[in-house]
Amino acid sequence: MTRSLGRWLLAAGAFLLAFAVTAILLGAYAITELTDARRTGTTYVDPAARLAQRMTTAFLDQETGVRGYVLTGRADFLEPYRTGVRDATEVRARLTELTKNGGQLERSNLDAIDVANQAWVSGYIEPTLEIVRTRGASGNTGNSARGKILFDAVRAALDRQTEHYDILRGDSQRRVDNAGATLITLCVTVAVLLVLAIIALFLGTRRVVLKPLADLRAEARRVAGGDFDHQLAVHGPREILDLGHDVDEMRGHILRELDALQSAHRALDAQARELQRSNAELEQFAYVASHDLQEPLRKVAGFCQLLSTRYRGQLDERADQYVDFAVDGAKRMQVLINDLLAFSRVGRTSGEARAVDSAELVAQAQRNLAAAIEDSGAEVVAEDLPTVCGEASLLTTVFQNLISNAIKFRGEQPPRLRIDVRPVDGMWEFSCSDNGIGIEPQYAERIFVIFQRLHPKEAYAGTGIGLALCRKIIEHHGGTIRLDTEHQGGSRFVFTLPAAPDATTEGGHD
Repeated sequence: MTRSLGRWLLAAGAFLLAFAVTAILLGAYAITELTDARRTGTTYVDPAARLAQRMTTAFLDQETGVRGYVLTGRADFLEPYRTGVRDATEVRARLTELTKNGGQLERSNLDAIDVANQAWVSGYIEPTLEIVRTRGASGNTGNSARGKILFDAVRAALDRQTEHYDILRGDSQRRVDNAGATLITLCVTVAVLLVLAIIALFLGTRRVVLKPLADLRAEARRVAGGDFDHQLAVHGPREILDLGHDVDEMRGHILRELDALQSAHRALDAQARELQRSNAELEQFAYVASHDLQEPLRKVAGFCQLLSTRYRGQLDERADQYVDFAVDGAKRMQVLINDLLAFSRVGRTSGEARAVDSAELVAQAQRNLAAAIEDSGAEVVAEDLPTVCGEASLLTTVFQNLISNAIKFRGEQPPRLRIDVRPVDGMWEFSCSDNGIGIEPQYAERIFVIFQRLHPKEAYAGTGIGLALCRKIIEHHGGTIRLDTEHQGGSRFVFTLPAAPDATTEGGHD
């Protein structure tokens, strides 16, 4: 049964937590033992040992004072005795207070000292001092031997007390040393076990997580390298297995998408071949239209004009009107065929794009329309125009159509066309604004459709192909053209053209 990565991590975390808690508890115990050992030594054993030593000194002072008094009979020699008595009494009281929670042995030692001291005082000191006071100093009171025996008993009791506290001090020091050694051993053990746990965790993570992930990555790279038919072989925790399953599902999806894409490519190839065939037929049609259709149409138009010239007035008025209709239809057919040919040639028989001065393009368009401009009194304002990249003949057609439309669809005032330009993202954006009759916003797209007219042919001449031809030329050059529907007082067309490679689009025009 495959184990979950989450359970594995939970088990590892529980182990580390238990290890940490155990280490903390053992460390706290060792620190507590060390603290108690030090506290026992500093608050009980050491002070008691110092008091025991002080008590011994106090009794020695008493013995020295008594011996000096016996030898000299001078009262001032008893001062060490009196001081020793006070010190012994004070030390006895302090030891009693200090050892009230101590063991039975401490109290027994104090009692033994009291008994020996009482025997020494009553059996030697008091009789000896009385003899010296009554008889004077003689150097020998007859009690020296007894006094030595009694004081030796006191000294023996004091030595037992001192030896006891020396033993306690040694035990306390050993306890401190043992507690410190235990703490050090525990710290070292915990450190070693922690390192081993980290190593084990790393190895476990590498085996349970990293190795399966590396294998999954290798499998995924094999698929990414192009072997889409390879089915992923994944092992490891459930999460990695699920991830591998998802990656394999993605592989299958990519494979299905690839099959669909290849099918689409095959369909596109078939459509491309069909389009090539259709284009070949269109080229053949254009050839026929430009050669085979033009000649009969010219004959029809020519003979209709001869008929109108030679026989006008010889037939009735209706016959003359029919002849005029035939001549007009032939002429319109010639114009339509020529416009269709011009529209079909854009992007098919064009020359190489190069840097051209747009000011020269506008000037050429004005020369082509010189008669119409002069008759209408039109004015074209175009200043500081840039250098663009394109085909001069096609771009001249764009400006010529826009100027021609401004003249054709003029209002009551003489037509006025203004051409402005500004740089936009490596392109030049031209805007051609006129003061004509304008175009309603709902026709903003319709006017660019071939042969779409907004007015009857009796009102305005033309075939309705001009703006469609402009859009095809602009898009052939990688730009866009649109009607500015927010412009008031005429029409404004906005189109973009690519800047020439050596032209600057920052800080002015060429």
